[in-house]
Amino acid sequence: MLALGLNSGSSFDGIDVVLAEFELGRDGLLKRPRFIEGLTVEWPKRIADQVLASFENQLSIFELCRLNYVAGALYAEAARSLMRRTATAPEDLAVIGYDGQTIYQEPADQARMAQFADDENLVGRWLDGPYPCGLQIAEPAIVAAACDTTVVTQFRPVEHALGGSGAPLMQFLDFVAFRDIGPVLTLNIGGIANCQLADVDRRRMMAFDTGPGNVMLDHAAKALLGKPYDANGAAAADGRVDRALLARLLEHDFFTRKPPRSAWRLDFGSAFAEKQIAENRNFRPEDLLATFTEFTAVSIAKSIRDHIPILGEITTLIASGGGVRNATLWRRLEANLPPRLQLTLSDAFGIPAQFKEAIKFAALALAAQLQLANNIPAASGASRFAILGKLVAAPRLAKGKEN
Repeated sequence: MLALGLNSGSSFDGIDVVLAEFELGRDGLLKRPRFIEGLTVEWPKRIADQVLASFENQLSIFELCRLNYVAGALYAEAARSLMRRTATAPEDLAVIGYDGQTIYQEPADQARMAQFADDENLVGRWLDGPYPCGLQIAEPAIVAAACDTTVVTQFRPVEHALGGSGAPLMQFLDFVAFRDIGPVLTLNIGGIANCQLADVDRRRMMAFDTGPGNVMLDHAAKALLGKPYDANGAAAADGRVDRALLARLLEHDFFTRKPPRSAWRLDFGSAFAEKQIAENRNFRPEDLLATFTEFTAVSIAKSIRDHIPILGEITTLIASGGGVRNATLWRRLEANLPPRLQLTLSDAFGIPAQFKEAIKFAALALAAQLQLANNIPAASGASRFAILGKLVAAPRLAKGKEN
């Protein structure tokens, strides 16, 4: 079965699109996918500026409505580009999967959620804010129509309805891909970094955001260097870590939250990064980037040490995401992680690190279409297994059109 997946994450550094092949295992569940091809499409500046404005709540509801359709059209063009490159016809594809570009994500207030244990006050769960919520854009009807292929998208709301965090979502692909070699840890370094414990026994699995990934580094590179990112961590490598600032960064209240937990730009985005830059104008840009890089590495290592109960059983940490291309961050990760934990790329398992998140959405979508449970309640806090995703059928599948 062929599935196409797309992703534009919290780093907001392009739309990745992949084609992957899946088979069912003897247990009736998806096996590790075979990556076929992938590409990255840049966000056009005019559209990117609108998305960045929406992160800061600076678009009207009318502008956001139109942006949803524009993003859908851009996703459709990205999907069609890969379909043309691989000579893949709509009839060849089982499904296209993506979550859309997250505009807003509000984590759960777990302490208050306990007050809504029954089903008698559904409205109150969201009216006063204890239950999580989020908004993703990229209208799926446009993708389904343009590609004449069934689309499954927006995987988080069902998780939210069941009391789950809805973020991260990587744990399902990790179960699919690594249950045969578990337990292992996986790490995805996007704008926000997240860690997953993958195991053949889904009851032992975990997933949680560790804190910042690239989001602070990219903002600092733009603000201090006039560059979109610190390529290969070169500027950070020339800097010196300020231990006092690092200690203050680690006092962020995000680190008091227990898994399952999720972060978004409201935690570590432009406002937070800009505050640190403004308060430390006496620092060289290289020193700030070195400290922010160390912050990402230390917060990942600390989260793993603090929250993985069977860490002593695990020897492998499988990394993916854009952050793995930052050589300085990679070195600082190796220096901070437990010594027996071997850091390796997901490429070693046939899953390119750059495209793992897009492959994740292909897997989630195909599982949804097959009506397979594609959440991991033990990892997300959801009350039960479910089928995540909203489906828009391909126009060519419409019946009753003969008359």
